[in-house]
Amino acid sequence: MYQRQVWKDHVVEFPNRFQETNLGNGLVNEVPAPGEIIQQGTPQSARNFNNIEEGIIAGTEMADYLAVMVQQNRRGLETVQGECGTVTLTNTQTFPFNNSGKTVALKTPRDTLDYFVTIEVVSETGGSAGNVTVYNKLANGFSVKFDGSAKSVTIRYNVTGGGI
Repeated sequence: MYQRQVWKDHVVEFPNRFQETNLGNGLVNEVPAPGEIIQQGTPQSARNFNNIEEGIIAGTEMADYLAVMVQQNRRGLETVQGECGTVTLTNTQTFPFNNSGKTVALKTPRDTLDYFVTIEVVSETGGSAGNVTVYNKLANGFSVKFDGSAKSVTIRYNVTGGGI
């Protein structure tokens, strides 16, 4: 667990004052002469600097984790929002025969085939739609047909799910 360190500046009466001692041969020894210490500063030590490093790495790991979670949530929302549209199916054969099957392309391909297609009959002409069936689900589309006597059936579809 990261422990916050409150850093304090070292404050002295005379911050840039030094006492010189002549050592001979052109050498001078300078010793700090700060006067009164007004505030003791926080020590610059490996312990304190390593604490900073631990806080940085913990923050970076948390940011990485949150970025992954945001990405997963975004993908989840995309599949929940789904996709909808309408399609008209036509049958040119005489009942009980029917050739109304049609393939519907998805605008957004799914990551898996575990998606749901709900169907609503909007209109039917020349008879009844009967049962509407979704089949041949693929990542990029599905097929739909009706088995009734109608010559034309318009359906509204809604696709949800299929994300990682």
